[in-house]
Amino acid sequence: MSPADEHVREVRRQISDVDRSLVELVNKRLRLVAQLKRYKDEHGIGFVDLAREEWMLSYLQRANSGPLSAEGLESLYHELLALTKQEVLTLDGRNQV
Repeated sequence: MSPADEHVREVRRQISDVDRSLVELVNKRLRLVAQLKRYKDEHGIGFVDLAREEWMLSYLQRANSGPLSAEGLESLYHELLALTKQEVLTLDGRNQV
């Protein structure tokens, strides 16, 4: 096996580790958002807070040191929010989390 093949295998292993961590973190985020939604529902507070979403995106843009572009971060965050809302509403309908 050539050294390049070993390098490819090692980098792919690292990518797999990061992907697994991302899935774990998304699941953790979903559980927290579901917890927050239940609290908001119990106290008559609306689920979506657009001002908070805008603030969080701005905060993340300031914290982003790249190479993810500002446009890429915005796209990622909006997709994460959409996925989170969809999943939490589905979980809420099944009364799980």
